[in-house]
Amino acid sequence: MKTLGIETSCDETAIAIYDSHEGLVGESIHSQIKMHTQYGGVVPELASRDHCSKIVNVMRDALGDYPIECIDQIAYTSGPGLLGALLVGESFAQGLSSALDIPLIPINHLEGHLMSPMMEFPEIKMPFLCLLISGGHSMIVDVKEKGSYQIIGQSQDDAVGEAFDKVAKLLDLPYPGGPYIEKIALNGDPETYDFPRPMIHSDNLDMSLSGLKTSVLYTVQKIDNLDEKVKSNIAASFQQAVSDLLIAKTTKAIKITDRKDLIVAGGVAANKFIRNEFKNIEEDLNIKVYYPDLKYCGDNAAMIAFVGSKMSQKNKRYRTSKVRARWPLDELKQ
Repeated sequence: MKTLGIETSCDETAIAIYDSHEGLVGESIHSQIKMHTQYGGVVPELASRDHCSKIVNVMRDALGDYPIECIDQIAYTSGPGLLGALLVGESFAQGLSSALDIPLIPINHLEGHLMSPMMEFPEIKMPFLCLLISGGHSMIVDVKEKGSYQIIGQSQDDAVGEAFDKVAKLLDLPYPGGPYIEKIALNGDPETYDFPRPMIHSDNLDMSLSGLKTSVLYTVQKIDNLDEKVKSNIAASFQQAVSDLLIAKTTKAIKITDRKDLIVAGGVAANKFIRNEFKNIEEDLNIKVYYPDLKYCGDNAAMIAFVGSKMSQKNKRYRTSKVRARWPLDELKQ
């Protein structure tokens, strides 16, 4: 069975085809990053308009030599995300579903992220623990079984990726800031600045990033000459503080849940420094850490098609909108 996945939750227009027997057989993605860079962040209205103009060609590219009639069902991101952007993907999906008379499956974007490593590592079995870190979400999820997800810890303010972007802006680095922070941090000393690790010693599994971000702001304001070396030291110290916080909270979650497999997913999971830090705790905690392939850390349709392929709904023909700008994982119903 072939599932066509559609992803338009933010600033990527993506479509992929996942075959239940052959795996991923086609995909295409158009990124809007260049368009939004000049604004220092995603402009929702521009994102929606660009999805409208690009989605047909993206689908053609993803299909390649496959005829559209070979698609057996359609899975699309229905939340969480930018409302206008989500509606573009849903409208396109509904049109295809109606024209081809095939099932339509709304997918939670976050579920796509937490299941994405399973495309490459079929040996992953539930239950497992997932640290989901991106520009919009930062949470620790106890994945008990398909569709049963308990958020046991999360950021009380900024998401990790959001904090990276804001610190990058303080250092006059381009948007999106995460890759640039990681790059210049390679030339910095992480012990130069002792930035706080908010809530690292709290009894719960929640975390906070706003205080860390504010500490970087105050540090920058006190520096007269923000040269490249200083920027590198700030970036390295900030990145180390974030990593320490994530490691501490995830370690505590592993000990509480006694899970043996850990998935680190979401856009920030592409950060190689953070990946290495988590790899270093595997032996100490007697666990296995999995990550998505780098190209599947960010938003993509492959993960949506993959999740959809596990959720065959033969008679589903949605006539009303299922889009939700906010859709917590623990409210997901299978």
